[in-house]
Amino acid sequence: MLIIPVKDGESIDRALKKYKRKFDKTGTIRALRSRQQFNKPSVVKRQKNVKAAHKQRLVSKEEQA
Repeated sequence: MLIIPVKDGESIDRALKKYKRKFDKTGTIRALRSRQQFNKPSVVKRQKNVKAAHKQRLVSKEEQA
């Protein structure tokens, strides 16, 4: 459960913005979506490797430029 301290005189919009930011950082939605469908461990590992290779290519491109 997320607890957002609201100061006196603080608008509800600001408190909602804080809540949304904190909620996004916890990764709750990402975890729920990943649990909706089972992925084999080999598929997860392959996706992880593809993502790492992509990131590496981006980093190497930036270093060359």
